[in-house]
Amino acid sequence: MDELFTRFWDDVAGRIGGPMSFRLVLQPAMALWLGIRAGLQDGRLGRPPYAWAIFSDASHRRELLRDGWKAVGKVFTAAVLIDIVYQIIALGWVYPFEALLVAFVLACVPYLVIRGAVTRLTHLRRPVDRRDPV
Repeated sequence: MDELFTRFWDDVAGRIGGPMSFRLVLQPAMALWLGIRAGLQDGRLGRPPYAWAIFSDASHRRELLRDGWKAVGKVFTAAVLIDIVYQIIALGWVYPFEALLVAFVLACVPYLVIRGAVTRLTHLRRPVDRRDPV
């Protein structure tokens, strides 16, 4: 088991200076752009931050996950495929778990973080209507 973790961390660390390293900038940048766009829309519509809503609103969780996957799914899929190509070129073998984990870190994590942050910032900048509807 220790050999598995050692190989995994060595392979992950090798991606930084290895071939196709520009994708380590390009894929998170695409995820950030999609997250900013979605966060602005969430803020305009008065929705709560995305990750918070997923964990706190069980009645809409499936809909929220589907919406998020629709936005970031293509970037995630591209990240998996590009990592598989990298593994074939650099390692001569394909490790599916590594590809999925790297794709999650490059695509999903930046999307989740920035979407929630932009939604919160949009809520702060948006004027609050304090009038009581009668």
